Amino acid sequence: EEFCCGDSARRLGNEYLYQTLVQQNLESFNNYGVKKIIVVCPHGYNALKNEYPQMGGNYEVYHYTEFLAKLIAEGKLKPSKSLAAKVTYHDSCFLGRHNNVYDQPRTVLKTAGCNVVEIEKGKNFGFCCGAGGGRMWLEEDAVEGYKRINDTRTDQLLVPDPEMIVTNCPFCL
Repeated sequence: EEFCCGDSARRLGNEYLYQTLVQQNLESFNNYGVKKIIVVCPHGYNALKNEYPQMGGNYEVYHYTEFLAKLIAEGKLKPSKSLAAKVTYHDSCFLGRHNNVYDQPRTVLKTAGCNVVEIEKGKNFGFCCGAGGGRMWLEEDAVEGYKRINDTRTDQLLVPDPEMIVTNCPFCL
């Protein structure tokens, strides 16, 4: 009953498919009386929060890191063990620059015991990995000497020698 939010279709120019998916989702959400939505994908977060209202979809929308950070702040969520890992964090375009959600993902990671090492091009200066604009579907390696944008971003994230690279977006990297 629930479909993709349609963001990728819209970004790639298929407005008809986007609007079809939105209408199907709105119908399903309204049939169930949905008032609040917690999403995993920043693309879905942005679409549901900022674009669905233009088509009649008015809901409280939270990215899961916002929800978890709220539970942590209220003392309702505590880790059962520490990850104790050095990590770099990739701010996705749609959660970060489009919606200004930077602190909550870091709060969740730090609460889990991670040492979050900031990189030069982080937060609002974050470098896009290219996936959200459809670059992940391009055959860029066919162009001699071209380096894929996600490879460039990965190189930036590896500079502090982390044990893990963390992102909040299923499209990224």
